[in-house]
Amino acid sequence: VSAAIASSYNYDGGGAAAAAFWAIYLIFVLVFSLGGYVLSSLFLMKIFEKAGVEGKWRAWVPFYNLMIFFKLGDVSPWLVFASLLTWIPVLGWLVAIGFAIVAVLAAWRVGLKLQKDSVWVILYVFLSLVWLGINAFDKSRWNPNIAPASWANNGFLADRTVWQGIPVQPRPAAGPGYGIYAG
Repeated sequence: VSAAIASSYNYDGGGAAAAAFWAIYLIFVLVFSLGGYVLSSLFLMKIFEKAGVEGKWRAWVPFYNLMIFFKLGDVSPWLVFASLLTWIPVLGWLVAIGFAIVAVLAAWRVGLKLQKDSVWVILYVFLSLVWLGINAFDKSRWNPNIAPASWANNGFLADRTVWQGIPVQPRPAAGPGYGIYAG
């Protein structure tokens, strides 16, 4: 009896409503993702201009714009590719946490070079798009003479990459035991 009633009213068990919900949801996600990408690229473009990066197009290329951001933050830009490992079960969570920590380190260094106190990195952690917007459009100037990070000379995070059109960040001076032997 229920099948006869369902067919007489063209009841499909809610499938059409579910399909409509998912279609609207996907459009919503697509619009917000595209808007976030455009805003973050625009903000990165302005930050790159302050830092002396040649070519506004660099801010609009996915992955490459983050590589430049890492480089400006005294972190190896090649670590951006670690984010591709986040799809691996269990290991992906650990990689994502490590990647987020490295991104915060890069943002902290970029913030210091844009005349921001260290506490500003908290805004990056919770609202990175707002942090990018403030740094892009405020009156701060890029200061490349900030003392290099402790990891900038040696180690996993050290940046040794030189790209044409992207300013080279200062290197830490060689300390005792690491310099050229003068004896």
